[in-house]
Amino acid sequence: MPPHEFLSPRDYNGHGTHTASTAGGNEAVPTTGAAALFGTINGIAPGARLAAYKVCWDNGAGGCGANTGDSVAAIDQAVADGVDVLNYSISGTSTNYLDAVEVAYLFAADAGVFVATSAGNSGPTASTVAHISPWLASVAAGTHNRSGTATVTLGNGATFTGASLTAAAGPAPLIRAQDAGLATADANLLRQCFSAPVQLDPAKVSGKIVLCERGGPAPANARVDKSAAVKAAGGVGMILANVAASTLNADLHSIPTVHVDHVAGPTIATYAQTPGATATLSQAVVNNAAPAPDVAAFSSRGPSLAGGGDILKPDFMAPGVDILAAVAPPGNAGKDFDLYSGTSMSSPHVAGLGALLSEAHPDWSPAAMRSALATTADATSRAGLNLPFNTGSGHVRPNLSTDPGLVYDAGFADYLSFLKGQGLCCATSASIPAADASDLNQPSIAIGDLAGAQTVTRTVTNVSSTAGTYTATLVLPAGYTGSVSPSMFTVAPGATQTYTVSFTRTDATFNQFRFGSLSWGDGTHTVRSPIALRAVQIAAPAELRGTGTSGSIAYTVKPGYTGTLTAAAAGLVPAATNAGTVPDDPTDDFVKDGPGQVKFDVSSRRARRTPAGTCSMSTPTVMTTWICTSTVAQRWSAPAAAARRPSR
Repeated sequence: MPPHEFLSPRDYNGHGTHTASTAGGNEAVPTTGAAALFGTINGIAPGARLAAYKVCWDNGAGGCGANTGDSVAAIDQAVADGVDVLNYSISGTSTNYLDAVEVAYLFAADAGVFVATSAGNSGPTASTVAHISPWLASVAAGTHNRSGTATVTLGNGATFTGASLTAAAGPAPLIRAQDAGLATADANLLRQCFSAPVQLDPAKVSGKIVLCERGGPAPANARVDKSAAVKAAGGVGMILANVAASTLNADLHSIPTVHVDHVAGPTIATYAQTPGATATLSQAVVNNAAPAPDVAAFSSRGPSLAGGGDILKPDFMAPGVDILAAVAPPGNAGKDFDLYSGTSMSSPHVAGLGALLSEAHPDWSPAAMRSALATTADATSRAGLNLPFNTGSGHVRPNLSTDPGLVYDAGFADYLSFLKGQGLCCATSASIPAADASDLNQPSIAIGDLAGAQTVTRTVTNVSSTAGTYTATLVLPAGYTGSVSPSMFTVAPGATQTYTVSFTRTDATFNQFRFGSLSWGDGTHTVRSPIALRAVQIAAPAELRGTGTSGSIAYTVKPGYTGTLTAAAAGLVPAATNAGTVPDDPTDDFVKDGPGQVKFDVSSRRARRTPAGTCSMSTPTVMTTWICTSTVAQRWSAPAAAARRPSR
């Protein structure tokens, strides 16, 4: 345990306090200090009872040291303690359904516990989404419409608008951080106004407004640490400039600060190098007119690297930018409240909603609650919301989720079938059928390997108090045709209805995802599912494994076209061996071409096609079984790599 930490659930850096108070903070709590301009605040579920399980220990550099064993132990203990909801504002695996934490949450879901997790902060890069398992909610981070703005006015009259929640400063001399360093300063750390080790020279900074760059080499300092460094050096204000396109954040800085974008930054920096340069920072204004919600630039994106694109992640989006909540004073310069950003902040919003749904519908399963949040989410009011790999089903709408009409339910047996279909469990359990991931009863539809045509199955449960007659509205991705069967049904309260959706590729580009939606409406409810389809020329396993020197493996291949398909097996060949004796080198001097050496000529070559391996298939355009037989031990490659599409 670091010496500055607490041997208790109490946190030092404020991350746990912030997430806990977001999910279940008390109602109408007065804010203090710099946050007082916001008035009173409360958590999403202020009547909830909170339990904190500490798995992260502040490392002294703004980071959190957690290990998998601690996380799994905390999850298991929480389930044993009888919690209804778990929030996990820590990133996780992007590839492995059998990661220990993901498995712990599988058993938590089996125990009836709703799980909210962070989607990750590695956006906007594609395929960075974390916590990819279908039994939990992976939450993207979005913006809200409350913003704080202020202006930077330079001595030459140029004005720039940025994010701010602080008082005015100036006019005062303006200086770039890189021109205000100690003789011992590191050039990179100086530009980012690092405070530990100290980089800024008080003799150069005192009484001035300092231009600092966002980011920095690891361990990066927080935005508020930069302003604290300027204050410690005697500065009266800071301009924080992005160095690349990213969010603008109105933080509770210790001195007047305005955060400007990557376009304004270089212009301000150029002016700051002129003799007599000055700047004035205006008083910040809090307003509720910012266009929102939009996905945050840092929020991790799909498609998921696990499941071959058949499971849509993230699940949905919640507020995660400039979230005001309680923090721990020791690690936050004495503040009781602060603004944090990240998917760590969006996840507890959903955990709080899970608590409210647990209270409103104690009979609902975690899957039903996740479905209710997904199918009622907002994906249409703004263009940026209808991007499933960014926002999942869209931005959550809490009030609608309490009465979704229909839900897509799933349980432990369904998840075992899903894992068996992935080749990850239950291979010898005849009672557990293997399921295609696209057929898992999710409130979304994703097919990452659509070869020609495919039909998926879903089952909905009516959770309202009255019967409903629902009609389907299918919005197909460009390049596909499709249909829903049945396209209309009436379902009684508590009853279920199964339907299928069929998709056929017409001219969709291969290996590119395209998006659509399926909505069921009864005049009162709209139950919407995003659709993500990726056409492929041939659907086949990426890899097969076998042991022994002979035998066969059967697997399924589906061509996405009509015509002749040929394939040939390829694999490793036995290694060439050489027999011989190496004499002793009496002096052990390892002289080139000296005694004690034997030379062999080595011919470098690629693994050649193995004549002993053959593959054959039956009629194309349907699901077919390939039989591959080998007389040598080798790893078989799926024939997709060797298959040749005939010319037409």
